Amino acid sequence: MQSFSRNRYPVGIQTFKRIISEKYIYIDKTDLVWQIAHYSPYVFLSRPRRFGKSLLTSTLESYFKGEKELFAGLKINDYEQEWESYPTFRIDMSLAKAQASPQALQRTIMSLLKPFFEVYGDPNEETPGVAFREIIRRAYNQTGKQVAVIIDEYDAPLLEVLHEETMLDGMRQVMQEFYVPLKACEAMVKFCFITGITKFSQLSIFSTINNLTNVTLDPRFATICGITEEELTTVLRSDIEKLAEEYECTYDEMCEKLRLKYDGYHFTRSKNGVYNPFSLLKAFQQNELSNYWFESGTPTFLIKQMQHFQTDIMSMDNLQVKSIAFDQPTENMQNALPLLYQSGYLTIKSYDREVEEYTLAIPNQEVRVGYLEGLTPAYIGLNSSDVQVGFAKYFWLALKKRDIDTAMRAMQTYLAGVPYVEGFKRKLAEAANAEGFYEYTMYLIFSMLNVYVRTQVKCAGGRTDMVVQMPDTTYVFELKLNGTAAEALEQINSNNYALPYQFEGKKVVKIGVAFDKETRTPTDWVVE
Repeated sequence: MQSFSRNRYPVGIQTFKRIISEKYIYIDKTDLVWQIAHYSPYVFLSRPRRFGKSLLTSTLESYFKGEKELFAGLKINDYEQEWESYPTFRIDMSLAKAQASPQALQRTIMSLLKPFFEVYGDPNEETPGVAFREIIRRAYNQTGKQVAVIIDEYDAPLLEVLHEETMLDGMRQVMQEFYVPLKACEAMVKFCFITGITKFSQLSIFSTINNLTNVTLDPRFATICGITEEELTTVLRSDIEKLAEEYECTYDEMCEKLRLKYDGYHFTRSKNGVYNPFSLLKAFQQNELSNYWFESGTPTFLIKQMQHFQTDIMSMDNLQVKSIAFDQPTENMQNALPLLYQSGYLTIKSYDREVEEYTLAIPNQEVRVGYLEGLTPAYIGLNSSDVQVGFAKYFWLALKKRDIDTAMRAMQTYLAGVPYVEGFKRKLAEAANAEGFYEYTMYLIFSMLNVYVRTQVKCAGGRTDMVVQMPDTTYVFELKLNGTAAEALEQINSNNYALPYQFEGKKVVKIGVAFDKETRTPTDWVVE
């Protein structure tokens, strides 16, 4: 008989009061909540979707309302002594996304303000900004206290229209007018917290709010959203044990599976990383490891941006960049990098303090697979379901058995029938006579099969075309277009491409592959 955990997981629940009152699992972040509430009067934080931003805003709402009883036994009591309540306005702008026009957006924002009209009186104003200003003024005058303003998903109304200039401009003007009171009423505002996925410039969205403190890259708040390793192995230890029992593995082995699947997010230069909280809790709830973050929906705005900038997914594994490359306003983007980082599809892997340079990469297996299943088919043409249903059965089993000949013949047959779309042809036209084209194709296939693959891997002898990691085998590939498979294998050996993997406890297999540029398929391969 299957055992069930006594824990209740707040999957899809974003209200702090409900989580505490109904005794769902709560990872205590209230020490950081208090610190951010007292850090600056105006705070902006960007984090990816499903990372707990809405729960954070709900927790701040309960704190500023003075709901002390909800915080019993939590870390915040080491900091807070007074528990004073303030008029608090929490506004969820995700309810205003996908509006048909600026006028529709105005009406929707007015509807979001209606609950506050019921408390402080209907100002009977025509625009959201003027109405909001009047409500803040009334709350201040009626209570004699400053107000707290908490805006969740502030960017939701704009994300779908990023490249529709006329519509974007109209929507932006509505948002500007709405946010003006936050600065104009500064003397009446105790605290203002704004969160979202992306970063629009203060000038274009927040108008005169020139004192907004952006803590997105601040190491002090690196773990305010997400679940840390320590939190996982203490608060959720029994859940790991239960999942390990289901998968018939040890506790340590399950920890490693979870780490590879859901860990790896770093939102600052700090070494403190976090797990995806939605996927992790969903895995415990369902008692199964799966790609829950992508199953919950791939944002259409991200697909549009990647198509617009013709993003090369293969380059996402190892990017050395300055912070200005990925932490810039959304409307000033010259490529999709800032949005990929801000949306959680890339994360900070390391920081070189001497040259002030960050290394960005794909966070974990869940995101890597999701890239290909959710994003690649939309603008490249390789269909993940076609790969996984037909081709995978033979290719995967052959790799597991180290039967390279069978695996490569399966790939040869599959590639011969791939209907590359025109956009992909144009994008890689310059690579048609270089190994890069075939390297790219193989990278996509391996990734869609949930196999960990890296390209252009640096080593002492140069750069390895491709390294594929499987549970008990490391495959080192060298690809040749104007050459033979034997020459490719010789290059692996002469440059010692396989040497870094000799002492990992796995079998190391070296493979030289020759491609035909007319058929775009492998024609010969040599294995050692």
